Amino acid sequence: MGDVQVVISGIGGRHMLEGVEAALIDQASRENEEFRQLLEAHRVYEEQLNAFNEPTYLTSDQELERKRLQKLKLLGKDRMMAILSQYASS
Repeated sequence: MGDVQVVISGIGGRHMLEGVEAALIDQASRENEEFRQLLEAHRVYEEQLNAFNEPTYLTSDQELERKRLQKLKLLGKDRMMAILSQYASS
């Protein structure tokens, strides 16, 4: 398995996994395929959500899609935090 580079991004300089040590995130990224997939999905959801920030008005369908993406992103983050807590306790 090759090296995994973790890029932690967020809005306003706050990363999505605030309060979690970078070394723990790196370890989980190297060792846990589910975590890597969740991290990538989170990045994709963030990009898609950013696209909804551009228009000044959202249609009903766009608003529903924005809410759906927000929920998926949050579910993924919750799962990543659960995985990281397993790494922290081991």
